[in-house]
Amino acid sequence: MKSVVQMTAAEAARKVRSGDVLVVGGFGMTGHPVHLLDAIAETDARDLTFIGNNVGEPGLGGGRLLRNGQIRKAIGSFFTSNPEAVAAAQSGALEVELLPQGTLAEALRAGGAGIGGFFTPSGAGTPLADGRETREIDGKLQVFQRGLRGNVALVRAWKGDTAGNLVYRMTENNFNQAAATAADLVIAEVEHVVPVGALDPNEIHTPGCFVDVLVQAHLTEADLGSSASVKGSAKRVDEARMHMARAALAELRAGDVVNLGIGIPTLVADLITPEHGIMLHTENGMLGVGPEPESGGAMEFPVNAGKIPVTALPGASYFDSAASFGLIRGGHVNVAIMGGLQVDARANLANWAVPGKPLLGVGGAMDLASGAERLIVTMTHNERDGGPKIVPECTLPLTAIGAVDVVITELAKFRFVDGRLVLVALMPGATVDEVRARTGTPFDVALD
Repeated sequence: MKSVVQMTAAEAARKVRSGDVLVVGGFGMTGHPVHLLDAIAETDARDLTFIGNNVGEPGLGGGRLLRNGQIRKAIGSFFTSNPEAVAAAQSGALEVELLPQGTLAEALRAGGAGIGGFFTPSGAGTPLADGRETREIDGKLQVFQRGLRGNVALVRAWKGDTAGNLVYRMTENNFNQAAATAADLVIAEVEHVVPVGALDPNEIHTPGCFVDVLVQAHLTEADLGSSASVKGSAKRVDEARMHMARAALAELRAGDVVNLGIGIPTLVADLITPEHGIMLHTENGMLGVGPEPESGGAMEFPVNAGKIPVTALPGASYFDSAASFGLIRGGHVNVAIMGGLQVDARANLANWAVPGKPLLGVGGAMDLASGAERLIVTMTHNERDGGPKIVPECTLPLTAIGAVDVVITELAKFRFVDGRLVLVALMPGATVDEVRARTGTPFDVALD
C-alpha cells in the first residue's frame, strides 16, 4: 500500500517554485487550503498563476499571496469577493482570465482526466466567448474551453489517510475534488490524518493515487473570513422586496429543484415550507438547502453560494462543483431565480457586468441561465437615474441569450409568451399606466 509523505505546511510550501501554475480548491474561504497558502506567502515564490474560483479574501489564503505581489495571473470565476483583486486588476498588477463557474469546474475535471477541451453553452454569445471557437450543437450555440492543469494543486480535506485517500466535509468539497486531479504535484491540507483502513471506502472522494503530500492543519474561525459566522450575513428586507419574493414563489411547483441567486432571490428561501415540496440547490455542491441557522458558521454548517452558513434538510446531499454544474447544464434544475441589471424584449439577460468596471465576477450565473429549465429574474424596475431596466435591447454585457421566462419587479410580473413580453400581474399599488410609463419596451397585457 502506498504511503504518502507527511510534511509541515512550511516544508510543503517550499515545493512551489516561481512561475508555477497553482490549482487551488475552495469556494470563498470554505474548503480553501489557507494554511498552505499562508506558508507559501512566507517563501520567495513569485510570478505565480493562480487557478481557483476566487483569490481568497483580503489578507487570507490566496488573498495573502495577492497582497504580497506573488500572483501574476488569476484564472477563475468570482474575483469581486476580494476587493484587493479588483484593485490589482484595475492597476494592471494582476492579469485576470474570467470563466463561468461551471466552465472552470469542468475545465479542471477535463484537465485532470486528460481531456483537451469541451464545448459548453455557458457563456456563448457573451463577452466571455470573444476570441474562442463557437459551434452550434443540437441547435444550441456553444463555446470551446480547453482543459486546465497546473504544476501544483493545493486542496483542503476533512480527513486523509496515510495512503492519501481524502474525504471532504459538507460544502467544503466544491472545487477540491477536481483540483486534486489536475496537477503534477498534489498537496492536501487535512484536518485529521488517520491510518490506512480507518476510512470507509464508500466515503472516499479522492483516491490516494492522486495525492503526493499530506499536511495536517487545524481549521479555526479566523480561517473562514466572512463565512465564520452566520451573523456576517446581511439581508435587505422590506415590503417591496418581499412582494417580489412572494411573486417568485408563486411560480414554483411541488417537486421543483430550484437554485436561488444572491439578493432578492434569497428571500424566497425564507418563504418556502416543507409543504411546498421544493428542493433548493446551491451551485457550490448541495441539494436540500435549509434555512440559515440561528447561530454558528462554516465550522459547523454548510454554506450556500452567497457564502452564508445554512442548514441541511432531511434527504440533503453534498457533491463537488463539477457534479453540481453537470446537474445544472444537464437540465436537472427546474428553476433558477436570479437578479438582473437588464432584460430585453428578446428575453436576453444582462446581470454580471457594467461598462467601465472590471469584468471580474460572473460566478454561476451563465451556467444557470443557460441550463435551468425556467429562468425567473427579480430586479428593480428602473435604474437609480430612472432609466428602465426592461429595454428593447440589452446594452450591458449579456449573461444569456433568449433565456428569461419571467421578470418580477416591485411594480409588476411579466412572462415571455410565444416570444412576446406580457404583463401578467401588478404589485400592490401599481397601475398599468405606471408600468407602461416606466418600462422601456412595449408589452402586452393579460393580467392573471
